[in-house]
Amino acid sequence: MKILLNAMAVQFQPALVKEGIDIAVENGVIVEVGNGLAEKYPSAETKNMNGKLVMPGIVCSHNHFYSGLARGIMADIAPTPDFISVLKNLWWRLDRALDEESLYYSGLICSLEAIKSGCTSVIDHHASPNYIEGSLDTLKQGFMKAGLRAMTCFETTDRNGGTEELARGVDENIRFAKAIDEAKQKGEEPYLVEAHIGAHAPFTVSNEGLRMLAMAKQQTGRGLHIHVAEDLYDVSHSHHHYGQDLIERLDAFGLIDSKTLVAHGLYLSDLDRDILNKHDAFLVHNARSNMNNGVGYNGKLAQFNNVALGTDGIGADMFEELKFAYFKHKDAGGPMWPDSFLNFLGNGNQLLARNFDAQFGKLEAGYKADLTVLDYTSPTPLQAENLAGHFAFGLNSGAVNSVMVEGRFVYEDRAFGFDVAPIYAEARKVSKKLWQAMDAL
Repeated sequence: MKILLNAMAVQFQPALVKEGIDIAVENGVIVEVGNGLAEKYPSAETKNMNGKLVMPGIVCSHNHFYSGLARGIMADIAPTPDFISVLKNLWWRLDRALDEESLYYSGLICSLEAIKSGCTSVIDHHASPNYIEGSLDTLKQGFMKAGLRAMTCFETTDRNGGTEELARGVDENIRFAKAIDEAKQKGEEPYLVEAHIGAHAPFTVSNEGLRMLAMAKQQTGRGLHIHVAEDLYDVSHSHHHYGQDLIERLDAFGLIDSKTLVAHGLYLSDLDRDILNKHDAFLVHNARSNMNNGVGYNGKLAQFNNVALGTDGIGADMFEELKFAYFKHKDAGGPMWPDSFLNFLGNGNQLLARNFDAQFGKLEAGYKADLTVLDYTSPTPLQAENLAGHFAFGLNSGAVNSVMVEGRFVYEDRAFGFDVAPIYAEARKVSKKLWQAMDAL
């Protein structure tokens, strides 16, 4: 057992700020929260928090770890005047250039940086069309090396190879999900990685592909993770080729349920919104990515029952993401205040609960001991009523001191348990090779 002594306990849902709290952790879960726990459990290992903020772990609910070596990219990128050209000239070239080595370092670097930013968990959405079979295992190696809790899936698409490519993507999703089930049954390792059934977007998945995805969902019991209505083109394509709204089309194949994660959703119809709400599905908002791609703004966030926050591959700093999401909302004339966006951030833990068959997101006995620890000296009172204001206008990832996943510190007192410098040095070499491979396509 480990006891975190004298913490300032902070919780998002319901909002809570309480000083002088002890948190006892054992076997990956919180055992007790209260006072005087060191006396109650005299044989436990203790660590004094000295008033540091301790809160349920932060979740990035939509990310692309395959993009980790794109920062400062130096490749020959043609002009990108619209969203489709951004995909074709940059991201779809990058993902085709990925091989096992570059994917490993991309995923590992992203895992380390997510943890340093305060994330205990990331929900990933992967693409590497020239390295499909086994690619999700490569990502898992990076997650496990860093100690990050994660979900991932392969971004099924027909954009490069038609039906054959669709089938290979679906098979990789099924294989990975079944491998996780086998590992859980054998108790071979901590249960830190889960699976979705992935698809790129409706405009690159035919009806035959949707039938394959529905089969994969039935075989594995997992939910769909897909981009939808990130740009108006997706909507127009669906109306032109299928005569349906986007979510309406997916729902016709039985792909929408409570484990479904839809990323972006900027241009969903009222019918689409109602279908998502009816099935208790999740919409993940990615404010910085939408701004970067110039695709527009989702002004209807308040109309969706379940909203979480992601980055769509722009790092995993969720403190920054919350700020951008809130400020963009206010700039667009939106009615919501910071507390709504803090709730969106906290909702990532509900996504985990639906997929890991465990409880996340509260400082209570029986909940997973995934915790984020912050150094934060506030110049004003910090209390439940103004917690969201501190997140929007004060707290940032520079305050992250430690991160605990499954009851184990994977980042403690601003340091990992292993030397990360050689990893970064190798990643710089690998990134150059990746950029050269892009130019050779």
